Amino acid sequence: MSFWPKSRKARARLTVILAVAPVLALAVGLAMYGMRDSISLFYTPAQAAEAHVKPGRKVQLGGLVQTGSVVKHPNGDVEFVVADQKATAKVTYHGDLPDLFREGQGIVAEGTFDENGVFVAKQVLAKHDERYMPREVSKALKEQGEWRGEGEKPSYGQPAAGKPAP
Repeated sequence: MSFWPKSRKARARLTVILAVAPVLALAVGLAMYGMRDSISLFYTPAQAAEAHVKPGRKVQLGGLVQTGSVVKHPNGDVEFVVADQKATAKVTYHGDLPDLFREGQGIVAEGTFDENGVFVAKQVLAKHDERYMPREVSKALKEQGEWRGEGEKPSYGQPAAGKPAP
């Protein structure tokens, strides 16, 4: 029994497939290799702690800015803590924060963790109105039972956006 089919047409098709498959596999491999640093995974503080994200790996960190944690330095550096229900992560950022950045608000920070476990943000994104929260943040908060929904009390003691304190 031979590997090659007896039909001339079938042999031609098999030859084309055997010639194209390695070229296609090489192209896909090179594309994935080229994009390896472009992929930015999303984590909440608890997920980042569980995953043991390597220092220098570009990721997105999302959660709520913990009340009382924002410290602004004269040189433009800002330190704050991002929290979910299970964990917290210290974040440092150099630059101007978005106008809507506030304690108790949902944010997504893009950057890397350093060797000490501090998240060094290159960009900070804040929600743009009281009804909006990035999909990844709301999904992760719902999974952890932290989702405030409509009118629910937050667990951090501050009133929900646009809602008076009880």
